[in-house]
Amino acid sequence: MSQLDKKSQGWSALFSEPMSELVQRYTASVDFDRRMWRADIDGSLAHARMLAHVGILPKDDLAAIERGMAQIAAEIESGAFEWKLALEDVHLNIEARLTQLVGDAGKRLHTGRSRNDQVATDIRLWLRGEIDAITELLVGLQRSLLDVAEKNADVVMPGYTHLQVAQPVSFGHHLLAYVEMFSRDAARMADVRHRVNQLPLGAAALAGTSYPLDREMVARSLGMEGVCQNSLDAVSDRDFAIEFTAAASLAMVHISRLSEELVLWMSQNFGYIALPDRFTTGSSIMPQKKNPDVPELARGKAGRVVGHLMGLITLMKGQPLAYNKDNQEDKEPLFDTVDTLKDTLRIFAEMMAGIEVRPAAMEAAARRGYATATDLADYLVKKGLPFRDAHETVAHAVKAAAAQGLDLSELPLETLRQFNPAIHEDVYDVLSLHGSLHARGTLGGTAPVQVRAQVARHRERLGPA
Repeated sequence: MSQLDKKSQGWSALFSEPMSELVQRYTASVDFDRRMWRADIDGSLAHARMLAHVGILPKDDLAAIERGMAQIAAEIESGAFEWKLALEDVHLNIEARLTQLVGDAGKRLHTGRSRNDQVATDIRLWLRGEIDAITELLVGLQRSLLDVAEKNADVVMPGYTHLQVAQPVSFGHHLLAYVEMFSRDAARMADVRHRVNQLPLGAAALAGTSYPLDREMVARSLGMEGVCQNSLDAVSDRDFAIEFTAAASLAMVHISRLSEELVLWMSQNFGYIALPDRFTTGSSIMPQKKNPDVPELARGKAGRVVGHLMGLITLMKGQPLAYNKDNQEDKEPLFDTVDTLKDTLRIFAEMMAGIEVRPAAMEAAARRGYATATDLADYLVKKGLPFRDAHETVAHAVKAAAAQGLDLSELPLETLRQFNPAIHEDVYDVLSLHGSLHARGTLGGTAPVQVRAQVARHRERLGPA
């Protein structure tokens, strides 16, 4: 380790021997936390400008720091920056290079702060930007689903409960259920962002500082919504990371549910859809296979993200105040959660935009399951029969139709009237799949008119593309 690197550690004068290479590798985080370099530079510049504003840092030093940070940013962007394991993390690497470039001005930058409040600030700044990117990706996925839903508002498919055919629904209506889920995910992200966007900087190591810092000025310059009010909590809080990962887990659960349906729908037993070839793979032994690998893998990655949530909760549950080295372990699960969610949303928006819908297969499946049985019961109720009696009557009719291998709509009127004389010719309007679909026109229902109204509502909510 060079003398510069030893001095940059900030504690080497106290120790009589250098850190072992094994411990360096075990404790270093620079291999993964250097992705926060832009947040680290932005936070440092805001801190330096505040120090100059309150008279702690000379103006010439501020100018030198700004010049040095600009060069460091250029070096990182070009790939010329040398990341050193001996300097442990992104913060010390940047500070060491700054001191190398501008001398004593770089050494003065750390006045009034600690790596504890520095890293807490960097994570929040970085995560804030990632939440914004994720929100845009959630919007993109919703738009893809809306396009497919609008085109298929009149397509009938069987709606299921217990994976048994229940009632006819519009395929567009089915997809709008996922639009609702992803809209809630976006709302959760917006809510989380508010709590992420609070400034820890100025809490120093744990107790605040004796320097007359203007923390509100730093918060304003970084576009943050407030200042963490307790120095102990400011440096040790990771609620925001846990809360984000919880919101991400819910989004991945929604992706996983959609994935499960895509896998089922693509199978030969269903045949409702086909995925674009670029999102599928073949078999190494069976040439006829086209496998839905993307939905299957997304279903698996949902478990990975939920696992990160459990890991972060477990990481925090036994920690006393304030900062502990345990918290270094917050970054890899947080980073992987962000990467996994972003990649998944991006690929699903493109994949859903390209699915091939097969209406004939959906309608045939709906006919096989007596999906309009409830419609017949409702018809009898409107003729004056109590619902429970109507329910029993229709059960007998379904049993008779099944014995003959017929759908309810295929039973002759004379046969249907044997179950109740109030049944007349108009019953066939009720028993048709499309008649059933159009009848459910209440707000939030599956009628095509409602599907189109909901599509319009969502498009207005999302704004112009």
